[in-house]
Amino acid sequence: MVRWGVVGPGEVAAGFAQAMESVADGEIVAVASRCIERAVAFGDRFGVARRYGDYAALGADPDVDVVYVATPASRHERDTLAVLEAGKHVLCEKPFAMDAAGARRMAERARARGLFLMEAMWSRFLPSYRALVDVLGSGRIGEPLLVEADFGMRWPIQPEHRLFDPRLGGGALLDLGVYPVQLCSLVLGPPERVVADGVVGATGVDEQVAAVLRHRDGALGVVKTAIRTTLACTARIAGTDGSIDLPAFMHCPDAITVTTRPGGAARIDASYEGNGLRFEIAEVHRCLAEGLTESPVMTLDETLSIAATLDAIRAQVLAGDARTAQPTPL
Repeated sequence: MVRWGVVGPGEVAAGFAQAMESVADGEIVAVASRCIERAVAFGDRFGVARRYGDYAALGADPDVDVVYVATPASRHERDTLAVLEAGKHVLCEKPFAMDAAGARRMAERARARGLFLMEAMWSRFLPSYRALVDVLGSGRIGEPLLVEADFGMRWPIQPEHRLFDPRLGGGALLDLGVYPVQLCSLVLGPPERVVADGVVGATGVDEQVAAVLRHRDGALGVVKTAIRTTLACTARIAGTDGSIDLPAFMHCPDAITVTTRPGGAARIDASYEGNGLRFEIAEVHRCLAEGLTESPVMTLDETLSIAATLDAIRAQVLAGDARTAQPTPL
């Protein structure tokens, strides 16, 4: 039985706890929040006996094997480093860190201490994404040349909400745009060049972003994300001999469609019951059982590469917004 601690009992952690209910070999034994009342409420809701009013106390709990870090993105680095220093394995919610430098410090600490660390990119472990990897590996669509993916929803402007607060890692790119970027990374590998632009809103976060990623051998990734307008939330992978379509929502579809020439279109069912976070939990358990400190499905090196891509996109969006914000000379 793998014993989990949860740091940051918000809505994402609630989904994690619901997923844990369908996992036979794991349980949440402790929860921590800077507000003890929130820890108590979470414990009452999900039957977690140990409730802590600070993260250090959970880190010191000898009955906790691995910690799920679900605090705001701005705290991921700080909280993960503290948990690793306490000798616990970590599953850290995405986005892994505010920038690539922070992500690198997290990876270096885990590797130095010989502890398991993984970004909670739950999409990678869903049946649809495992089917996607199998199709790509089989060569059915030939060589992938273009990935088009977008993910965006409309939220009313709420300056106090984490999505609109730059201090909490707000904005479309880190919260939603990471999904299209990780798909490009999965299919095409790390990009060699990034061209991006976007719109920064009144609260100082990116509200709309579009980017073109040039990968090896001339393959391209085209990604869009937004928090002020709803996008299709779909993806397509185009290859030399066919294509793969991911319907909405592209980060957690219940099926994919493979089109080949000749052969036509074939739908691959990838539906499942329960909360999809259970698949990433199962991966953590598998890795720990095998003595692995990284998941081969979501490696730390790939997490660092994705963080660097997000950095490059954000830098160009902010630079472009600064230029357009200046008054046009007469």
